[in-house]
Amino acid sequence: MSGINNQLKRLEEKNQQIKVSLVGAGLMGKGMVSQMMLMKGMIPSLVVSRKIEDAIESYTLAGVSKDDIVIGRTLSEINLAMEKGKFVVTDVTEYATKANLVDVVVDATGIPDTGARIAMDSIFNHKHIVMVNVEADVTVGPILNKLAKSAGVIYTGTAGDEPGSVKEIYDFADALGFDIVAIGKGKNNPIDWDATPDTVRQKALEKKLKPLRLASFVDGTNTMIEMAAMANSTGFIPDIRGAHGPTATVKELPDLFRLKEDGGILNNYGVVDYVNGIAPGVFAIVTTKLPQVHEEMKYLSMGDGPNYVLYRPYHLTSLETPITVAKAMIHNEATIAPIGKPVAEVVTIAKRDLKKGERLDGIGEYTILGSIEVYEKSKEERLLPIGLVNGNTIVRQDIKKGEFITYDMVDLDTSTMVYKLRQMQEELL
Repeated sequence: MSGINNQLKRLEEKNQQIKVSLVGAGLMGKGMVSQMMLMKGMIPSLVVSRKIEDAIESYTLAGVSKDDIVIGRTLSEINLAMEKGKFVVTDVTEYATKANLVDVVVDATGIPDTGARIAMDSIFNHKHIVMVNVEADVTVGPILNKLAKSAGVIYTGTAGDEPGSVKEIYDFADALGFDIVAIGKGKNNPIDWDATPDTVRQKALEKKLKPLRLASFVDGTNTMIEMAAMANSTGFIPDIRGAHGPTATVKELPDLFRLKEDGGILNNYGVVDYVNGIAPGVFAIVTTKLPQVHEEMKYLSMGDGPNYVLYRPYHLTSLETPITVAKAMIHNEATIAPIGKPVAEVVTIAKRDLKKGERLDGIGEYTILGSIEVYEKSKEERLLPIGLVNGNTIVRQDIKKGEFITYDMVDLDTSTMVYKLRQMQEELL
């Protein structure tokens, strides 16, 4: 099987292109559009954003003339413009999944319920769906993947995001027959449980990020979500609730990720974790039973063993997403997807004292943050998945800062797609 690059070149030579619709034109969405414009055999045909000007800018930043950009107000307008080879923008999300010529839909919104709707609509309309929306994936990814398989389309997370980058290392090590003892990602800085959009606003504006997006990184929720995606795609689990999160260098990882009785930090092997001090990299810790493999690993300067680190020092976030688009379309293959029923859950913690009758908000905001836990344990304790929380979630009793929130402590918004899919997931998986 030839490489994706050659297969994309062949599509281009045949005057064929994979047509992509993208929902979300923030920093990541804009970068993705520009990257696709550099590629052969693929084109970002339709960009959806609540702010039309952001969708238009995603094209102009990539060198597209405004004369070639059409604002589509109806589905028929969009279909006609795409047939004429125009670049189309709209503020109607459902058009991303319904446009006739679209092959692959990419969701880059980061909102669980929005992602659930986009994925369901894509599957219903027989489009492959690429989830840059890890928040939706860890909440209802298992059922979406099952539904996508039934419909004959690909449901996948993205290359470039840490879960996808870790999965690539995992697949490499697994194919070679290594024993994989741990997988994980770096974190840029220690977790600040109290981070809110207000405390990170200035830094967010400098980075051209939404303040709530940066706050979700700083308060650790995003890290927990990414580890849950790794867990659900490999069967690995968090060793402890919230993971260990040590501070270390890459060189220290093989000794650190050993069992406690061998001088490490782990209670078990087969775990996901994160490490302060090695960002933006991702890693897998591997070992082997055979002495000759150890001998060659030492010869290759991989360390003295018995554990070794496979480390990738970068991940290019949405700039790598087009590779996942191509794999879905050309190979009918996911970069990363849940293996079956959930393995890990991202459960909800009160970020501050909460009073009965208060409304919660969402990921990266003022009232809640997330932590990773083994799915079965979270189910046993009725811990609330953070992806089910939105502005219509009402607190039923006083909750102390730092307390884990259970289903019994809140009234959920049961009208959302993410809630309905979650109910289906619990029943079927």
